[in-house]
Amino acid sequence: MRSLSLPHTIAKASKWLVATGLLLGNLTAFAAEEPVLNLYSARHYATDEALYENFTRATGIKINRVDADDAGILARLKAEGSASPADVILLVDAARLWKGEVEDLFAPVQSPALLKAVPEHLRAKQRPEGTRWFGLSTRARVIVYDKQKFKPEDVDSYEKLADPKFAGRLCIRSGSHPYNLSLFGAMLEHLGAPATETWLKGLVANLARQPKGGDTDQIKGVASGECGVALANSYYLARLYRSDNPQDKAVVERIGVMFPNQASWGTHVNIAGGAVARHAKHPQNAVAFLNYLVSDQAQTYFADGNNEWPVIKGLRINNPALKAMGGDAFKSEKLAASVVGMNQVKVQQMLDRVGLR
Repeated sequence: MRSLSLPHTIAKASKWLVATGLLLGNLTAFAAEEPVLNLYSARHYATDEALYENFTRATGIKINRVDADDAGILARLKAEGSASPADVILLVDAARLWKGEVEDLFAPVQSPALLKAVPEHLRAKQRPEGTRWFGLSTRARVIVYDKQKFKPEDVDSYEKLADPKFAGRLCIRSGSHPYNLSLFGAMLEHLGAPATETWLKGLVANLARQPKGGDTDQIKGVASGECGVALANSYYLARLYRSDNPQDKAVVERIGVMFPNQASWGTHVNIAGGAVARHAKHPQNAVAFLNYLVSDQAQTYFADGNNEWPVIKGLRINNPALKAMGGDAFKSEKLAASVVGMNQVKVQQMLDRVGLR
């Protein structure tokens, strides 16, 4: 066999490198490429910018973010398929996280830090290949009431919202909104189908107006006297508690807040959570980011920066609004978030039957 001289070998190798585009300069640029994380997020909170900046400072990983709502993100992931650039998905509803899992849009994750930090009922089922999504923070579905007209014992359970005493008094956003679907899915698990549908009929009978607006609109409706009772997520209330606006302060003065079902299964909580995208191009960076979001620093920020309760129990909460609402001492339900998600198809059918739009 004829041997090649070193110069001849180098010449041939150089031609191959040129032909394939792998010149030394390109290799150097590739090696120096800035580490990145592509994030699809339904968390539209300006306060989260500090979370992302802190992660980048600590790791050197740059975050590229795409904002959309939960449904839009899941639709985009399906459309993009394996070409999707997404690494991490952040959603703000348990049912949507469950849907992303069953549609195989999330990758299984093996992370002792996440399993230790996130309670079992606030994450996907743990399987041998890993866990598909994790709750990162919680928000309670509370009852807001006109304390000039009603007493705390009038509203100490979700079931009481269907009491005829509230005829023409109940305000609620769309029954099909994820926040309400999540609550109704939990009620189906607690009460069973016949009793839940009867309860939903009672809600319809008690409406003060057709469902409209967001949670803040329901709270202000109670304060104005248009409504007597309403449902709202706790972090909307916390924003009003922390506001310096005199009008917001007047709203807070007029309303009472009840964490329902403390004598039974506990107050319903929904979650904001995260997952690694099925076709993540930077999976190690993605897991590092989720691990960071359950660190004491990030969890404290969820509470103090964005008025959510952390999934880690025992952290010191300095948020004055959450303290005013009782801190994290309230009893919360322990239903598996995935079960609540599965119930929502049945719940939507009930809503169609009873006319709660």
